[in-house]
Amino acid sequence: MKQNPTHSETLYGVDRWGKGLITVTPDGEIALCDPARNGAPPISLPGILQDLEQRGVVTPLLLRVSSFLESEIRHINESFSNAISRVGYKAPYRGVFPIKVNQQAQVVDRIVEFGRPYDFGLEAGSKPELVIALAHRLSKDALIVCNGVKDAEFIRLAILSRRLGFNCVIVLESPKEAETVIEVTRELGLEPLLGVRVKLTNRIGGKWQESSGDRSTFGMNTDQLLRVVDRLKEENLLHCLQLQHSHLGSQVPDVRDVRRAADEACRYFIELSREGAPLTHLDLGGGLGVDYTGEKRAAENSINYTVEEYCANVVETVGYAMDEAEMVHPVLVTESGRAVVATSSMLIFDVLETTLYDAPDAPEVQPDDHHLVADLAAVSGYLVPGRVQECWNDASFYRDELRALFRRGVVDLRQMARAERIYLSLTARIKSIVATLDDVSELEEQLENVADVYHCNFSLFQSLPDVWAIDQLHPIVPLQMLNQTPDRRAILSDITCDSDGKVDRFILADGISPSLPVHSLPEEGRYYLGVFFVGAYQETLGDLHNLFGDTNVVTIDLRADGGFDLLHEQEGDTISQVLSYVEYDPDDCVAAFRKMVDEAISNGSVKASERKLLIGAYRNSINGYTYYE
Repeated sequence: MKQNPTHSETLYGVDRWGKGLITVTPDGEIALCDPARNGAPPISLPGILQDLEQRGVVTPLLLRVSSFLESEIRHINESFSNAISRVGYKAPYRGVFPIKVNQQAQVVDRIVEFGRPYDFGLEAGSKPELVIALAHRLSKDALIVCNGVKDAEFIRLAILSRRLGFNCVIVLESPKEAETVIEVTRELGLEPLLGVRVKLTNRIGGKWQESSGDRSTFGMNTDQLLRVVDRLKEENLLHCLQLQHSHLGSQVPDVRDVRRAADEACRYFIELSREGAPLTHLDLGGGLGVDYTGEKRAAENSINYTVEEYCANVVETVGYAMDEAEMVHPVLVTESGRAVVATSSMLIFDVLETTLYDAPDAPEVQPDDHHLVADLAAVSGYLVPGRVQECWNDASFYRDELRALFRRGVVDLRQMARAERIYLSLTARIKSIVATLDDVSELEEQLENVADVYHCNFSLFQSLPDVWAIDQLHPIVPLQMLNQTPDRRAILSDITCDSDGKVDRFILADGISPSLPVHSLPEEGRYYLGVFFVGAYQETLGDLHNLFGDTNVVTIDLRADGGFDLLHEQEGDTISQVLSYVEYDPDDCVAAFRKMVDEAISNGSVKASERKLLIGAYRNSINGYTYYE
């Protein structure tokens, strides 16, 4: 059945969460829109996949869109600039990207490139991340903000980097860390650029509320802050303290929390300044959220504000607080990571096969079948819209009774198979009737328990770890056939042999659903699904469950003519590479297998002529892609 593509946008909520980056073409295909060129034609995502496949790049793959990343960086920086101009704020904005959100070289390199005109910097929370940051040529006014637990080596490198012109700020997390900084400063004879991390008492809402408030893991309370200030005074280093950092939280859902937290941070800034700290920068940390669901409300996977509103709230709050205290406006710093990179990446995979929980027809009841089989089949005789709930109840009862009889040995395997097939055929008819009715929400919920399973070529644990671990929601949509009405509902199962490897919560226009509207698989060609906005955290948090490695990765740039340029390709992990991650030597594995083949030839269980075939098959596998090929 054909439908208007606009209906698909509405059904899947594309028009709500797509941010103008994702749309549906008249041909029913998901397409990417160039945010920098409003007049450019959208480019078909299945078309991109077809082109990549001709180049030898197959799914599953992670697709990064450089144009989206550049757009988000421009959007955040220009929104702050506009708010500063409108409010009359008297200092600039200097954003930094937290490397932990996505440490991949192709991502960080482009963030630095796109952020250079805005003096956009980097945040490093570990020594490896600091090493990454110092390998990039940042603009002269860009910051490197060093957070997290820091040893002497970390601190030494941060201080020495100032000799090369880096504005590397060591954010003190504790009085003990301050002592380490003092020791390294004495050793080097060089002054550091310092910040202090303050624990705010305001707690945000949402999934990451534990990262805020005075019970948060990092930062100092008022007593610790004053101890550090006094020690820096004693060591004649207080003039090095130029930045105050407070972490508002991650994915802050309610903009009112942003205002409250920023206002409290200002109180600390003012009081520390009165203590003699020559603070010039106010770092409000992360918090700028992404509206994954498009609901535009304060919820775990949504936010009730825009980027523009977030920036305006920060600028207004800090500006008013400083004016009231008759203080110079500080340079504003935020550490927006999720909002910068989330939208720029999408995971794409195909459906390998399906487990369908209905059937097109029912077998005949046999004369020697148990009477409950006949009772189950008889439900078909009164299956009409007015009795659909009754029929579902009866069918479920008879099926469950027959299963109990099978477990006790009363019903044999063939009878049970006929009963299951009859039940599935009744389910198909009930689903069809329910689709035409209104006000059957209870029965629709019950039918979700018999949603189909679409087995897909990806690993949840490797590519979507937050979906598994913390119930993070990402938009998931079929990439084609969206000009046809979906005729099935399904949950998605990955190819790991684990019952947790499934996705059973989906974003739809009318809310969160336990199943996804999908189409029957086409007779020819593959059926693709896309998981959108996966650029934040998902690329580096994944594990090696069942030893599925990184997928193929492709970075593209959208062109004005509706085409794309392939900027970078990273082949997915081979089995050999994955084995090395878990302490196996691939060469040793080949040698061990070869030895067993030779022993089998010696004892006569394998022919000598089969040796090449066996060893070749092993070698081909160990050098192959970890996913289904």
